[in-house]
Amino acid sequence: MKKKIWFQKYKPYVKKYWYCFILAPFFMVLESCGEFILPYLNANIIDIGAANGDIAYIVENGVFMVLLALAMLLFGILGANFAIRGSNRMTTGLRADVFKKVQKFSFSDIDKFTTGSIITRITNDITQIQNFTQTLLRGMFRSPVMLVGAVVMSFSLNSSVAWVILAVVPLLGLAIFGIIMITAPRYSVMQKQLDEMNTEIKETVTNERVIKSFVREDFEKKKFHKVNEKLVEKSIAALKMMILLQPISALAINVTTLAVIWLSGKQIMLGTMEIGTLTALITYLSQILTALNFVAMIVLQGTRANASDKRISEIMNNEVLLNDDNALYPDHEIQEGSITFENVSFRYYKNSQEKALDNISFSITGGELVGIIGSTGSGKSTLVSMIPRLYDVDEGRVLVDGIDVKDLSLFRLRESVAMVLQKNVLFSGTIAENLCWGKEDATEEEMQRVCKIAQADGFIRSFPNGYETELGQGGANLSGGQKQRLCIARSLLKDPKIIILDDSTSAVDTATDASIRYAFRTELPHITKIIIAQRINSVMDADKIIVMDDGKIVGMGKHKDLLASCKTYQEIYWSQKDKEEEDE
Repeated sequence: MKKKIWFQKYKPYVKKYWYCFILAPFFMVLESCGEFILPYLNANIIDIGAANGDIAYIVENGVFMVLLALAMLLFGILGANFAIRGSNRMTTGLRADVFKKVQKFSFSDIDKFTTGSIITRITNDITQIQNFTQTLLRGMFRSPVMLVGAVVMSFSLNSSVAWVILAVVPLLGLAIFGIIMITAPRYSVMQKQLDEMNTEIKETVTNERVIKSFVREDFEKKKFHKVNEKLVEKSIAALKMMILLQPISALAINVTTLAVIWLSGKQIMLGTMEIGTLTALITYLSQILTALNFVAMIVLQGTRANASDKRISEIMNNEVLLNDDNALYPDHEIQEGSITFENVSFRYYKNSQEKALDNISFSITGGELVGIIGSTGSGKSTLVSMIPRLYDVDEGRVLVDGIDVKDLSLFRLRESVAMVLQKNVLFSGTIAENLCWGKEDATEEEMQRVCKIAQADGFIRSFPNGYETELGQGGANLSGGQKQRLCIARSLLKDPKIIILDDSTSAVDTATDASIRYAFRTELPHITKIIIAQRINSVMDADKIIVMDDGKIVGMGKHKDLLASCKTYQEIYWSQKDKEEEDE
């Protein structure tokens, strides 16, 4: 993808609020004009008004200075207001677009960036660009105008002393350039370390219950302390060079002020310079160096913003290969829910020789109940992820309704496929609100129907507030089995053509598991049902059972056939049978 310059990249976000990007610098320039007029007026009050005892002159110029100061205050407030408004609006649009792009990411894209890094880029990195834009709007014209104006006014008052003031500008500029060259690469390192810390925080907060149950708080504190210390180390490495800017500038101001006073002192003694002129020259010196410092701050913030911009560009320029841009049947709606795998192979790491799925082929007729069983890591979850295109196959084809899933609209495909994943995700809010993720305008009768199929209606009604019961974060006030049943009901509310339960009844008792399967058969004959399970009891009455091992299908058929012919299935069956007998 062709690399865009800053202006091209952010033009769409600036365009809508163009007036802020014009008015902010305009008012800041007006304010800066007053900065170099005030010392000149002050010098005249001292040299003319005070020296001659002209009270009228002092009052007249004093009133003008007060009015000018008030006008500068107003211009400064207006300039800052438009700078803040413009920078915030610009980055709001940018943040929204980055978030939209992330929503298009496939699972492999999210794995590549990591969740913590994506969070940092959407928050901290965009904030760095916002801060830089705000500083730029306030100073990109104000500082040069103040710098040039102060230099011109210095020469108009006393050219010999003004040359001394002007001499410090290139020296300080070289020092600032050196600081920037050293600091720039360190900002990228600092932002990467911030990624790591955010990842650590997310993992710890998300798994707080597990941490407490294993009494691992001290371990987590030590782990976080190490990550936090690394961030401090990288931040200090980046920021300590910036810290040098202030003392270097102060040294330049002090040395130049002494030189100005020394030269001016001689001229005052000889009567060729007035005290007021000296006061104005020192003020102009301060303004010149202040303007230089502000320019340096803009450049330093720009260096940090540039590092953040590159990280944001990585997301925005990331080519999402899993898309439906070339879909041949974008308007096709899934009708039957039939599924066919034709010689499908898949690798999580494309350069690896090891396949997560190896030459998988089978067919499922619409409305069938199919069980998938196998040891942990055998590829069961990976297999079903190919159906709604959470991942794309490396070789072969996956067909739904006889059409390659790559030729279907992602929206229509995923609307027709409901997946209940191993990890049950519920959100803060009521049970009804969580169920409505399946269908936004679902009626109470519709919710009750699917909850009865999922064997969830009974425990929901046992709560005082029923379907209006508030859930804690992640459904913390529900048991594992209750979460699973709610997630199944939520998926059924979509009225899908295909439903996939990825080990989604592992936390329910065998009787409830059997009731769910019975309801699936009797209430949902038109839906293709795929059940991944560890327990053979959960799949033994399926129309078809697929047995997997090491990414391959090692057996396929009904329970009795597999028990007679499939060694892997036999091992799973007898190991579970022996355990049941031991438990009895």
